[in-house]
Amino acid sequence: MDEILALQDRRIEAMLKSDAQTLEEIIADDLVYTHTTARLDTKASFIDAVKSGKSIYNSLELSAREVQNLGDTAVVTGHGKFHVGNNKFELRFIDVYAKRNGAWQMVAWQSTRLPD
Repeated sequence: MDEILALQDRRIEAMLKSDAQTLEEIIADDLVYTHTTARLDTKASFIDAVKSGKSIYNSLELSAREVQNLGDTAVVTGHGKFHVGNNKFELRFIDVYAKRNGAWQMVAWQSTRLPD
């Protein structure tokens, strides 16, 4: 589903640019974002961390992405190379989108850090 991958790309770009307005649009109000450290974020706390500079995304590269279309839900899995603050690491992820009121929004992210 190209539409989901394009939306995911917009979200990544918004994270890199600290674009809170775009993140507000793409992220669902009931987001559950689980970082590789097991830290949880809600929509509000995630966007606040990006806006305030608590989370500085220097570069994010996603690859090997596969999308499962489940009707009004889409699940994206793949590999990521992240540079956040002073930390560089690789991970595997699951990114879940739901279609609500005719628009896709991100509802969940779960990532597992790969060994160095």
